[in-house]
Amino acid sequence: MLRRKVTKDSANKYFCHALPTNYKLVSNMATKQKLLTDISLKGLEIAPSQVWGSVRIVPLLRRQVRGDLRLLRRSYNEDITVVSLDGEITEPGMKYFSYVPHGLVMSWSDDGSPVAAFGGQMVKPDGKSLDCGCASVRLMHRMAKRESGNQLRFLSLHLAMEGFLSLFFSGPDIAWSEYSKYALAHGLGSRYETSVSGRYIAGLEDALRVFEIHPKQVGVLVFVAETLASAFVVPTPEDYRALHKSLLEDFYGELIYEYSLLYDTNFPMDVSVDESKINSLADLRSAIAKMRSDWASFQGFMAEGLLQRQLNSQRVYTAGPFVLQRFITNLHLKEENHIGEAIVRENGELEYLKTYRLSAAQTRRVYLLSQLSLYNWNLDATAKALGNTREEFVKRIEAAGFGYLLNQQVRDAARKKSKKS
Repeated sequence: MLRRKVTKDSANKYFCHALPTNYKLVSNMATKQKLLTDISLKGLEIAPSQVWGSVRIVPLLRRQVRGDLRLLRRSYNEDITVVSLDGEITEPGMKYFSYVPHGLVMSWSDDGSPVAAFGGQMVKPDGKSLDCGCASVRLMHRMAKRESGNQLRFLSLHLAMEGFLSLFFSGPDIAWSEYSKYALAHGLGSRYETSVSGRYIAGLEDALRVFEIHPKQVGVLVFVAETLASAFVVPTPEDYRALHKSLLEDFYGELIYEYSLLYDTNFPMDVSVDESKINSLADLRSAIAKMRSDWASFQGFMAEGLLQRQLNSQRVYTAGPFVLQRFITNLHLKEENHIGEAIVRENGELEYLKTYRLSAAQTRRVYLLSQLSLYNWNLDATAKALGNTREEFVKRIEAAGFGYLLNQQVRDAARKKSKKS
C-alpha cells in the first residue's frame, strides 16, 4: 500500500489528498437521468449579496421546496481519514488519504413524499476509528456508500477531489521508450494536492456569523476579492441552516487563501432607485423588482466561469429520481476552472452543489496530462500540438511535477539542449 504521511499540524491547516483509483469521465449517453453538461440554477433565485471585507456572499433561494430529499451533516473528529476505493479497507488496493472533518448523509423518497425529520432516523456506525498515538485515524469504505434502502453517505467535496486526482491516472498505454520504468509499471503513482481550510480564509468566519439567512435560502455563491471561491446548494432551507457553518470546514485553493490576505475590501457595487420615476407604491414595487433582477443578473455574470460552463461529468450513484455526480469544467489555461459534485433531480433541477476552484498550477497539471492522453502519451506529437519543441515540453512536464514519469536520459538531454540554446 502506498502512503503519504500527513502530520497533525499540517492536517489542521491543509487538506491533503492522495492515491485515487482510476477515473474516467463519461458522457451523458445511454442514461436514464442525464449527466450535467453545464451548471444551471434552474429553480433557484439569486438574491442581493452581503459583503464583509473581501468576502461577498450571494444567497441562493429556492422557489419550490419539495422535501423529498434531505442532507444531514455527519462529523468526524480524527486527524486523518483513509478511504478504500476498490475493496475493503484491510485489503491491498487504492486508498485516498485526507483530513475529512465531515460527510453528508443523503436521504430521499421514491414517491415524492417528504423525508422523515432528522433525529428520528436510524444511523449506522461509519467506518472505524483508530488511535495511533501521534494521530487518530478513521478508516472508511468508499467515497459514497449506501447505508440503508434510501440513505447514502458520501464525503462531500472529497468526492470531487478524488475524481480530479484520478484523471489519466493509469499513465502511458504504450511502452514508449521515453518513460521511466516506474511510469510504465505504476502510471502516475501517488498523486496529491494541498488546499486550505475555510477557517484560514480571512473574513469568511465573520461573514458567515453576521450575515442574514433568508427564509427560502438553500445556498450561496462565495466570492473572495470578487473571485468565485465556491458554490454551495442544498435541497431545503432547513438543511442550509444546519450546514451554513460547514463552509468553514470545506477546503479552498491557495489562490483564494492568498486573495483573502492581499485584499481587505471588494469593489463598490451600489444600486439605487430613481426617485423621480416613483409616483406610487406600484411604481416603487416595480422599480425594486427591476433592481433585484438587474442585481441578480450581474451577480450571475460574476460567476460565469462556473455557470453555463461546459462540464465533463461522471455518474457516482443513482438514488431514485436523483443522480449524484461529480464533474470538472472544460479546461482553459487562462481562465478559471472548477471541479465539483452535484445531485440533480430527473427534471434537471439542481438539488445539491459543491464546487472547488482549481489553482493555475492545478489546471496546468491536469491540462498537460489531458494532452498527453489525447496524443497517446507520445512526447513528440504532444509537444508539436502544443507548439513546443521536445525540450520545451519536457521542461513543462518537469515544472508541473511530473518529471518522474520520464527516464533520466530524456530529462538530461533536454537540459543539455536548453543550456546550449
